[in-house]
Amino acid sequence: MKYKFYIDTHKGATFFYILSLIYFYNAFDNILAMVYLAIHGSYGFFWVLKSKIFPDKTWEIKVPLYYGFVIWFGLSLYWIAPWIITSEFFYDISTKSNINIIIASGIFLYVLGVFLHFTSDMQKFTQLKNKPGHLIDDGLFKRCRNINYFGELLIYSSFALLSMHWIPWVVLLLFIILVWAPNMIRKDKSLAKYDNFEDYKKGSKLFIPFIY
Repeated sequence: MKYKFYIDTHKGATFFYILSLIYFYNAFDNILAMVYLAIHGSYGFFWVLKSKIFPDKTWEIKVPLYYGFVIWFGLSLYWIAPWIITSEFFYDISTKSNINIIIASGIFLYVLGVFLHFTSDMQKFTQLKNKPGHLIDDGLFKRCRNINYFGELLIYSSFALLSMHWIPWVVLLLFIILVWAPNMIRKDKSLAKYDNFEDYKKGSKLFIPFIY
């Protein structure tokens, strides 16, 4: 199977996993759980649609079955957050006084992250198709070479924020260190073949716009 098969199936299953947690813990009156279902569940569906409409060639390679299980296990670490919210294992939601601020902040981060992630991926797909062999250094990529990853950072930050626990933040940090950062470094090395890359690199940030 291709790399993307395991990613897409996991992303697509997220909504149903969260819904099953809500049912198991009878968390239908848990506003955090319902908001989390809406944003993380919809993100999973958006990802599957993106994979069908404007796929990333990075995920088109075939991988062995055992590696598919590794992918599923790794991505399942993101499923800790909805378990924390629905089970209320670490805290009682009724004791949280700032929940409205948390929800509003989480939704804001999610919407901004979805915009940056999916529109930048669409820009990359379109430009690679229409102008192959050209460095993508304009549009959303003008000031940030990995604006799509920054969008994902905002998306997963919204999930971690809604969990109101430190564990999902640690999971996100692990993904940044072990997966995202190496990918961004490899991308820079690949882009170095373009004559104007050094100028582009000097005028842009690697990951976080205007900061780093």
